[in-house]
Amino acid sequence: MAIAAESLMAAPERGISELRRQRQRAAMRFLLPMIVALLVVAAWPLMRTIYFSFTNTTLSNLDGGEWVGLGNYLNWRTLSSGRVIYRGVLADPQWWNAVWNTVCFTVISVSLETVFGVVVALVLNAEFRGRALVRAAVLIPWAIPTIVSAKMWGWMLNDQFGIINDMALSLGLISQKIAWTANPDTAMAAVIMVDVWKTTPFVALLTLAALQTVPREVYEATRIDGINPIKVFFRVTLPLIRPAILVAVIFRTLDALRMFDLVYVLTPNSAATRTMSTLARENLIDFDKFGYGSAQSTLLFLIIAIFVVAYLKLGRLDLSGEARR
Repeated sequence: MAIAAESLMAAPERGISELRRQRQRAAMRFLLPMIVALLVVAAWPLMRTIYFSFTNTTLSNLDGGEWVGLGNYLNWRTLSSGRVIYRGVLADPQWWNAVWNTVCFTVISVSLETVFGVVVALVLNAEFRGRALVRAAVLIPWAIPTIVSAKMWGWMLNDQFGIINDMALSLGLISQKIAWTANPDTAMAAVIMVDVWKTTPFVALLTLAALQTVPREVYEATRIDGINPIKVFFRVTLPLIRPAILVAVIFRTLDALRMFDLVYVLTPNSAATRTMSTLARENLIDFDKFGYGSAQSTLLFLIIAIFVVAYLKLGRLDLSGEARR
């Protein structure tokens, strides 16, 4: 009898285990084409770039490069006077200037986009007439291609006939016209302004989707209890939509760290806004230093990978802490 009872209890477990294996096999069949596509279009070019970073390959002779080891990253030569000269990407002031520009752009733009995106999402989540039309209009900047946005804002920010200068002069905000994209003091601010205008709707869209999942009964209970709306946002709404905000921040940070097209079109050849991507492109294409540019591209990839891993771990710890509380 005991053996029969154990067999009856083990039968459902075997059925569940077999069903789980069937689902895993089905998932692998669906994922296999995507994995193959990623290996072809992403993994292979990445491996080639990493390999080129250890050679002195040029764009005109991709197969004739010689192995230089870490020479593109950091090497040194001792002069007869005893002075040591360091060369390579890690000793290049232009590289560190590009790193600084990229970090500043990322921190400022993503922070502003997160704040503005949450505010816009809260407004769009409210009930008012014409809400559907406003939601569609808010998404227009995000739907416009980045190249088109950059050219459009380039004309608007022009120091001679741009509408931004005309409006600022008429309002008394400035005393003379400003070359927003050509002046090193204002170029980065102009790029950040355009990026915030374009990508804030993306953060707002993800946040709005999260707000739609918050039960209305929660807000009705807080309204009956007379809790301050600000306290409701920080104690109720924000913890519930935090996962969506984390996803938006991760995606926007990835885009910001590899920013290229907006800077390349809006402020070309400007040291004040040169990012890691634009600097790598200059060495890869313009200066025909393919190995050196590949080393810069590899470092950019490593920086992004380290950030993503660290951010995901911190986000997971934060979310698990919220769940325990």
